[in-house]
Amino acid sequence: MLLVDRSLRELLAAFASSDPTPGGGSAAAAAGAMGTALLAMVAGLPKTRNGSDVDRAALGVAVAALIGLRQQLTSAVDEDTAAYDAVVGAYKLPKATEEEQAARKAAIQRALHHATDVPLGVMRLSATALTHAAAIAAHGHRAAASDIGVAVALLNAAVHGARLNVEINLGGLSDANYKDATGAEVTRLTQSAAEAAETAAKALAG
Repeated sequence: MLLVDRSLRELLAAFASSDPTPGGGSAAAAAGAMGTALLAMVAGLPKTRNGSDVDRAALGVAVAALIGLRQQLTSAVDEDTAAYDAVVGAYKLPKATEEEQAARKAAIQRALHHATDVPLGVMRLSATALTHAAAIAAHGHRAAASDIGVAVALLNAAVHGARLNVEINLGGLSDANYKDATGAEVTRLTQSAAEAAETAAKALAG
C-alpha cells in the first residue's frame, strides 16, 4: 500500500519505525502537501479579505494552481521513499569482478541522481506554492490568517527539508555539471521561497 493511502496513524508509525524509509524526504513532501491543502482551503472560503471581485479572481487563480501542486507533492511522498530504496538496492549489487564493480558504480550514480531529482522537485513545488501563499494572504479571509501562517510554515519546512536531502545526495554524485547546476538552483529556490514567505507575512500583518 502506498504511504499516502495509509491512515495518519499508520503513516506516523511508518515514520517512527526503525526502517530507513520513509524518511526525511517523504516527510518534507508531506509537509508541502499539507501546506498546499491548507492554502486551498483558505482560498476556497466563501469570505475573502474585502469581499471584492478582485479578491475572488486572485484566489481562484491560486486554487487552480494549488490543486496540481498538492497532487504532485502528495505523489512525491512515495516517490522519495522509492528513490531511496533504489539507492540502497544499488549499493547492495555484487562487486566481485571488474564488470560487476562498473555496473554497480553506474547503478549507484543513476539511483543517486534520481534520489536528488525527487527532493529538488519538492523544493520547486513548495517554492511555487509559497508564491500563491502570498496572494492568498493578500486576498484571503482575515479570520483564516493563522491557517495561512501554518501553511507557510509547512511549506518552509518542505523547502528546507528537501534541500537537506538534495545536498546530501549531491555529495555522492560524480557529475560535476549536474552538481553545479543543481546547487545553483537550490540557492535560487531557497531565496525565492524566503522572499515569498516574507511577502505573505507582510500581507497577513497588513
